[in-house]
Amino acid sequence: MAIKITDECINCGACEPECPNNAIYEGAVDWKASEGTSLKGTVVLSSGLTVNADDAQQPVEDDYYFIVTDKCTECKGFHEEPQCAAVCPVDCCVPDEDHVESEDELLAKKAFLHNE
Repeated sequence: MAIKITDECINCGACEPECPNNAIYEGAVDWKASEGTSLKGTVVLSSGLTVNADDAQQPVEDDYYFIVTDKCTECKGFHEEPQCAAVCPVDCCVPDEDHVESEDELLAKKAFLHNE
């Protein structure tokens, strides 16, 4: 399953540079599918959302850091464990039970995001 950041986030920013997919953004910041990925042009993300990879998308959260589910692979294919959770000083990077994905699905998402 993807990872989410809870409202216990203290906005320290430790998680953001650790994400290999650039799926973590500061609260109230627009995100792009192309950032940290190989995506270009019009793409259909794993949620079914169709976007232009370079178009800014609305923030998922305004008050604290957030993870774009369509870009989160739980670091599968990069690291042994989600790096955001490993560095979070308040343990607010937790599994997102609303977005359950198998390891195969996460690896397929990684391959899609990085044109592998």
